[in-house]
Amino acid sequence: MSTVGDLLRSIDDAADPAVAEVLARYFQLQPGGYGHGDQMIGVKLSTLRGLLKPYVRAGLPLADLEKALASPIHEHRLAVLALLADRASNAVKPRTANAAELSAIYDLYLRNTQHVNNWDLVDCSAPQIVGAHLLDKDRDPLYKLVASSNLWERRIALIATQYLIGAGQTADTYALSALVLDDPEDLIHKASGWMLREAGKRVSPDDLRTFLDQHATAMPRTMLRYAIERLPPETRKQYLSMKRLP
Repeated sequence: MSTVGDLLRSIDDAADPAVAEVLARYFQLQPGGYGHGDQMIGVKLSTLRGLLKPYVRAGLPLADLEKALASPIHEHRLAVLALLADRASNAVKPRTANAAELSAIYDLYLRNTQHVNNWDLVDCSAPQIVGAHLLDKDRDPLYKLVASSNLWERRIALIATQYLIGAGQTADTYALSALVLDDPEDLIHKASGWMLREAGKRVSPDDLRTFLDQHATAMPRTMLRYAIERLPPETRKQYLSMKRLP
């Protein structure tokens, strides 16, 4: 029977120091970078996905996955989060619905946000785990996360709404985005702008314009550019020409 240890060893065997150097620069592991302190061994995501295939339906114990999520190696954590996201996605499918499993994965995830500490780790897991669990529940956890001093918890709150947007629910995307207008981190501006763009594209461009009419002059430039990306050229020009408030 396959184990979490087998998975981690297969990742270690695929390590490539040259790839690790590239990934370390890309994810800013240098001193002062947002990923400083992390360890890359050099396994590309495409390679990692291939290694994960035998484990997707293996039913690995959540306790073992939680232990592995504390690994200092980035690719180990990425693999665990990808598996948890896949299991969460299966837990909401009609034929494999399992509310207890989704709840357990969600609880595990929120206990371990200190290990979900780069944008790729957040983006591959927050919608399927946090967004899916909260679809029919109170959204207060999102507002607690977005108020955190931890960059990655704030990003989790925003990116989790991607799942809600897919279900036609955009109110939290707009409300959370309004709360991060003065956030100091560019990665939060990008996350918010991305979710705003998705809300406008997938649900209602008119609702997006309403938000922009109210907040465009207070939005960081990166957030604004991401948010208007799918709007008509003349509309984009209109918002970009608006003078930003000091």
